[in-house]
Amino acid sequence: MRRDRQRRRRCDHPGARGPARHVGHDPRRVGRLIPRRPALIVALAALLLAAPPTRPLAQSGSELEAARAVQADAARRYRESLVELRPLHEAAEQRAAAELERRRALLAQGLIARADVEAAERAWDEARRVAERTRTSIVEADALVSDAEAARELAALPPPRPGETQEAPGLVRFAGVGRWSLATLPALERFFAGRFGRALPISALGQTTAHDRLGFDHRNAIDVALHPDSAEGRTLMNYLRAHGIPFLAFRAARAGVATGAHIHVGEPSERLAAAGAGPGRGGAGGGDRSLNAR
Repeated sequence: MRRDRQRRRRCDHPGARGPARHVGHDPRRVGRLIPRRPALIVALAALLLAAPPTRPLAQSGSELEAARAVQADAARRYRESLVELRPLHEAAEQRAAAELERRRALLAQGLIARADVEAAERAWDEARRVAERTRTSIVEADALVSDAEAARELAALPPPRPGETQEAPGLVRFAGVGRWSLATLPALERFFAGRFGRALPISALGQTTAHDRLGFDHRNAIDVALHPDSAEGRTLMNYLRAHGIPFLAFRAARAGVATGAHIHVGEPSERLAAAGAGPGRGGAGGGDRSLNAR
């Protein structure tokens, strides 16, 4: 009996069962929980810009200026994260293409089955789509940076009168009152193709992933990759004015740099419009929505 009691005491002692394990603390899982830097940057940008406001929309000038600076910084960081990813995705595309060619050669020699080639074709197609999506997102991000950095100029403009064109060093705004929706886009495309013999260079059609991540409402708008001071850009803006279609034209994200220059066709989004938007313009009217320029 004495031996039984000693055995039970040893079993009850915490040290007899080895070191205690803390639930949820598995060092093997830690590495998987650490996000890659580009993904972290994108997530931070989304949190900075898409989070709902916790204070009333009425803000002081200094608060609005600080919010615009945060937005512009987040847009730049988002673009930088995409630029970091582009060479990785393009390298993966090249490797997949090389592997596809290698397998096609082996198939011609009768060394592998056709199924192996088909698998390589699918892998190459996926890598190609990822790389192309990244390149497209960079173009969209350029426009977002341009818009964010032009927000100060937009905020300084007075409320536009219906049909008025306003111009600042970095942007042109036309307060058109005609009907516009994505359903009327084919007419615009036909005009441009007939005039210039090429397709309208649309860089963003409606809502995109980039707009979602940075909190821009772009559902009923398009971005056209034309500089507003180019012959094509001026012709497009004249067409839009003649048909009463509202637009915002951005010259560049930074002075002297063409990247980001584009023409936004459609109403400014609610997060953008209020910088100078009067009642009945840019949505319900009245609220302060001056943080953005899209």
